[in-house]
Amino acid sequence: MSTHLIARDLGLTVPHFLQGEKLKQGLYSTLATAAFTRSRREMRTLLRGISFEVREGNRVAIMGRNGAGKTTLLRLLTGAFQPTEGTLDIQGSRQALLNLGLGFNSEATVRENVYLRAIAMGMRASQIHEIMAPILEFAGLREVLNHRLLTLSSGQRMRLGFAISTAVQHDIMLLDEWLGAGDAGFVEKARERMTDRVDGSKIVMLASHNFPLLRKVCNKGLVLEGGELVFFGELEQAITAYKKIYQADPVHLASRKQ
Repeated sequence: MSTHLIARDLGLTVPHFLQGEKLKQGLYSTLATAAFTRSRREMRTLLRGISFEVREGNRVAIMGRNGAGKTTLLRLLTGAFQPTEGTLDIQGSRQALLNLGLGFNSEATVRENVYLRAIAMGMRASQIHEIMAPILEFAGLREVLNHRLLTLSSGQRMRLGFAISTAVQHDIMLLDEWLGAGDAGFVEKARERMTDRVDGSKIVMLASHNFPLLRKVCNKGLVLEGGELVFFGELEQAITAYKKIYQADPVHLASRKQ
């Protein structure tokens, strides 16, 4: 069966807890309210009525202003969230680069964290054993294999997370922005690997505000606004639809890369 991503009226509603009422008083009144007022729960809809079909060969740019629902949609596609409405049909193995530190245990060793993260990604123990050395080599962490993760710097943790997440080629790549942080040597190496993994994937979903990057990588575009799908189709038409949304807002206009 061919690789695909099909969403039908996809929606996500989650509980949201509020503590007391909004106050205009000072700090002490606010602290007193937080201490003695019971929180109340409200339901908040993050996504609603999302429908699209992505087939093999599609590289889809996910566009939208901050808070539009891009990362939430990617988390649904990874399986981190389950939709509360509609259906999601995914055929093919998938891997996401959303939060490179997600799923790590600071008290466990580097070796143990490789196993923990790889198992969570669906890998078998025999497969993890085979990729252990390449992961450590790529991340430059062979010498700290048996050190606890909490002894590593934030940069070392990022390198480890990236090395694990990209150790194996998958059918579907889900990306929240393109890697751009870290020391220069590693970033260049990481970009080469990301390019290789993207080229080897059958489907790519990439959330970004960087139009030159999206034009280089993608052939289709998906535009979100307020948790709803406002356009899905050819990339240039999607960019035009996105521009119509943010060009009316001068605060967002200055931050976009043309």
